[in-house]
Amino acid sequence: MNWQTEAGGKLVLRVAGRTLFEHAPDAPAVFVGHGVETIDMYRGNFDISDYVEERVALRDARLTLQADGSARIELARDAQAAAELTIVASESAHGAQLALSASGAEINRVWWRVPAQRDEHVWGCGEQMSYFDLRGRNFPLWTSEPGVGRDKSTHLTWQADTTSKSGGDYYNTNYPQPTFVSSQKYCLHAETTAYADFDFRHDERHELQFWAVPERIELIVADDFITLVERISQRFGRQPALPAWVMDGAILGLKNGRDHAQTIMEQSRAAGLKVSGLWCEDWVGIRQTSFGKRLFWDWRWNETRYPGHAEWVKQLNADGVRFLGYVNPYLCNDGTLYVEAKQAGYLATRADGSDYLVDFGEFDCGVVDFTNPAAARWFEERVIRDEMLNKGLDGWMADFGEYLPTDVTLANGIDAKLMHNAWPTLWAQVNARAIEGAGRTGDAVFFMRAGYTGVQAHCPLLWAGDQSVDFTRHDGLQTVICGALSSGLLGNAYHHSDIGGYTSLFGNTRTPELFQRWAEMAAFTPMMRTHEGNRPDSNFQFWQDAGVLAHFARMTRVFVALKPYVQGLVDEAAARGLPLQRPLFLHYEHDRATYAIQDHYLYGRDLLVAPVHAAGAMQWRVYLPQGDAWTHLWSGTRYEGGQHVDVAAPPGEPPVFVRHGAAREAQLLKLAQDAA
Repeated sequence: MNWQTEAGGKLVLRVAGRTLFEHAPDAPAVFVGHGVETIDMYRGNFDISDYVEERVALRDARLTLQADGSARIELARDAQAAAELTIVASESAHGAQLALSASGAEINRVWWRVPAQRDEHVWGCGEQMSYFDLRGRNFPLWTSEPGVGRDKSTHLTWQADTTSKSGGDYYNTNYPQPTFVSSQKYCLHAETTAYADFDFRHDERHELQFWAVPERIELIVADDFITLVERISQRFGRQPALPAWVMDGAILGLKNGRDHAQTIMEQSRAAGLKVSGLWCEDWVGIRQTSFGKRLFWDWRWNETRYPGHAEWVKQLNADGVRFLGYVNPYLCNDGTLYVEAKQAGYLATRADGSDYLVDFGEFDCGVVDFTNPAAARWFEERVIRDEMLNKGLDGWMADFGEYLPTDVTLANGIDAKLMHNAWPTLWAQVNARAIEGAGRTGDAVFFMRAGYTGVQAHCPLLWAGDQSVDFTRHDGLQTVICGALSSGLLGNAYHHSDIGGYTSLFGNTRTPELFQRWAEMAAFTPMMRTHEGNRPDSNFQFWQDAGVLAHFARMTRVFVALKPYVQGLVDEAAARGLPLQRPLFLHYEHDRATYAIQDHYLYGRDLLVAPVHAAGAMQWRVYLPQGDAWTHLWSGTRYEGGQHVDVAAPPGEPPVFVRHGAAREAQLLKLAQDAA
C-alpha cells in the first residue's frame, strides 16, 4: 500500500502497482449526500426509486500517515470545512482495506470512484445472468426475483410486467454481491448490506453508489487470476464439500405424489438412466394457484401424497437412491407450524407489534425472524432436523431467501432495508447449522438461488433460479452459464440449474429439444437435476418421449463417468476455492480474446464445454484458447488453440474438448465410449 501526494492536491493510492484510489480537488473520488428511497415489494419483485436531496463532492483531502503504517484521510467539501468522511487505510494480507466513517447520521449516500482503464474488463457482482463482462452497464445490487424474460424489449417481459409486475431486467438477480473482479488482477469488495449500484459505463472510472456508509472497502490483489480467485474464496469462506452421492446420477424432480415418483424412477432406470436421487418438492402437499401448482408451506410430510413415506424412503435408500425435498423460511398461515411459531413469538411483526403476513400469490405467510436466536434455533431443530432430516430427507431446495419485506420489524432492531440483502446469508446459516447439528455435513445437501456476501461459507451448492423454458438471451439456457461463471469468481465453486428451465407463462412452453440441450450442459456441472416446472401438465417431460429418454440416459452415463474427474475438482475447491466451471481466462489470461466469452467454460483445467443454446443448431462455433491443443471429445479430431472452430453438434454430442497433454486425457477421451 503506497499513498502519494502530488501537485495540485492530488492524492493517489497504489496497491501492488495498481492505482485504486485517485483524488484531486477538480476530480474528487468521493461524494456524500442524503437521499430518500422508496421501495415497494410485490411478490419478490421490487419497485425502487431514490430522491437525492443532496450530493456533495468532497474536494479537500487531508492525509496523515500513522506510526503503525496506516493512513488517515479526512475528506471535506473545501479546505475551510470540517471533515465529513474519514478513511482509515491499512494493509491487509493480500492488499488493503479502507475503513469508512461519516461525521453525521444525516449522510446516507456515498458515491465512490475507482480509476479504470479504457480496455479493462470487469466481472462479478454476485451471480449475473445476462452479462459476464460488466463494462458498459450499471448493476443495482439488491436480492430479488430476477423476473420473467428479463428483457424489456420482449413481449414476454411486457406481459409479465403488466399482469404481475414481474418482468425483471438484465441486472435483476437472486444473488447480488458488492464485489467485482478487474482484469487488472484485483478484487474490490464493499462491506455493506445496503442497496448499492455499481456503474461500469465510464472509460476512466467505475462509480459505486451506496445507500449507507459502507463499513469498509476491501482491495485484494494477486499476480495471476488463479491466485486472485483463491484469495477471494478464502476471504468469503470455502464452501462445504459436495457429497459424493450427488455424482452417482441424475436427481429426478417429480411432484405428483409417491406413485408418480416411483413409476417414473422405474421407467427411467429401465431405459438406462443413472439415478442418484428423487427430488419431490411436493412432499409437503400442493395448492393450486393461477401461477400453477404451488407447494403447501407447512414443512411436514403430506400423508395423502406420500403414504407410508418412512418405509418407502428406506426402500429408496437401500436401492441407492436419496430423497430430497423443499423448504423456505416462511410459514403459511393456514398451517400448523405457523401457529407454533406465532405462539412462541418467533415471527417478525409490524412496527406496532401486530402480525406481518407476506402475500406469496393467493396465500399469505409469516416471516420466521432469524435475527432472533431462539427463532433460528427453533427452525433448525423443529423444522429441518425433526421434520426433514430425521424423517428421511437427504437434501432440499432452500428457497425464497430474497423476499424479506423492507417494512418488517425484526428482533435485532436493525432496519429491514439493511437486513434485506443480509437475509440470504442468514437463511444459509440456518440450513448449514441444522445439518451440522445433525452430524450430516458433507452428506446432506441443500441448494439455494438467493445469496449475498458470506453465503459461500455455508451453502454447498447454488442453483440458478427460475429460468424461462426457452433458449432466450436473458432468461433461457445460456444465462445459467453466465451465472456459474460470475458467481464462481467470488468463491462459489458449485453451481447447477433446473434441466429444461422452470417458468412457463403466456404460452411459452418447454420443447423436447430444449430439454436435451439443457441436459447436455448439465452433464458437465456438479449436479444433474430435473424439474417439472411451474405448469407440468403444459410442458414437455423427459419420460414422454423414448428418444429423449434415451438421450437423457446417455447424458447421465457421461455424468457418472466423470465422477473421478469431478471428485478431484471437489478436492481442489476445498483446498483452493477454485470453481468447477471456470471462465476461459482463468487459465489463459495471456489470451485476451477469452475475457468476454460467457457461453463457453472450462470444467476444471482439462475440459472445455461450449453448450448449444440455440434451437435447430446442428453445428456450433467454439473458441479454443491459445497455448494448448484441444481434442474434440466425440470425433477425436485435434485442433490447435487460438482459433474458432466449427464442429458438428447433433443431440447427444455437445461441443466438448479435452486439453491435449492433460494428466487424465485418456480417461476423459473415454467418455465418448462410456456414453454409448
